[in-house]
Amino acid sequence: MSTNITTQSQDGLRLFARAWGPEDSAEPPVVCLPGLTRNSRDFDRLASHLSDRAGPARRVMALDYRGRGGSGRDPDWRNYALPVEQADILALLGYAGIDHADFIGTSRGGLHIMMLAASRPGLIRKAVLNDIGPVIEAQGLKRIATTVGFKPPNASWDVAAQALRREQGAIFPKLTGPDWLEYARQIFREQDRTIFADYDPALGKTLEDLDFSSPPPPLWELFAALEGMPVMVVRGALSDILSEATVCGMEARHSRFSHLAVPDQGHAPLLWDTPTLQALAAFLAA
Repeated sequence: MSTNITTQSQDGLRLFARAWGPEDSAEPPVVCLPGLTRNSRDFDRLASHLSDRAGPARRVMALDYRGRGGSGRDPDWRNYALPVEQADILALLGYAGIDHADFIGTSRGGLHIMMLAASRPGLIRKAVLNDIGPVIEAQGLKRIATTVGFKPPNASWDVAAQALRREQGAIFPKLTGPDWLEYARQIFREQDRTIFADYDPALGKTLEDLDFSSPPPPLWELFAALEGMPVMVVRGALSDILSEATVCGMEARHSRFSHLAVPDQGHAPLLWDTPTLQALAAFLAA
């Protein structure tokens, strides 16, 4: 079971996170950072596994960026930017008393990990990058951009799960009906008996001016900030964001690198299945 953490950003916005496990654990804490439109619920299974089932109990904290989940919606969509979110992450870590931790970042969360490694040396002990790297494929970025923004509300959780399956069925071909329902409960929230996407639709504005005719500039110099610490990359075998070629390039440039491929999943692996949970726990404990 998780507990809620709330504090304020530098500009007075509510910031929200959830924590599992004992605060006085002798093991380093684990900080989980979600993707662009996602929230701390993405890490429920992983956090439960690390805090209670995988060896010594660990403190795990998963964050909601501003405009997502339990954090406040920003009246200025321009603040849904990586540097502003970095300040929010540091505010939550400071409030929780975390100055050294293992980090797990899905998609945008992995970008934050690389930025933190460059700006705050010593903060990160180990890093897990879930389906993200220094090269982001333009095709996958375009697909994401077309799905972010206002989404019509759903009348029930079953309807929400069906809508999610229509949108992402090709990315997760092996999910069952109950899986889609659980996935929907990670992404959506219920209010007044209606099911909404649990993020500010204004996030879509941050992607409107992107040029999809060519890939974004590579971030190899930022990735280099992770040198010296163990890094694991998790890649969905069906990913259209992180290519196998990029993973090979990362391995060639990093001396303490490991790689986990998740079959039958695209961007980004859900971190639900037992082999993935066990691999992550073993990497963090090694």
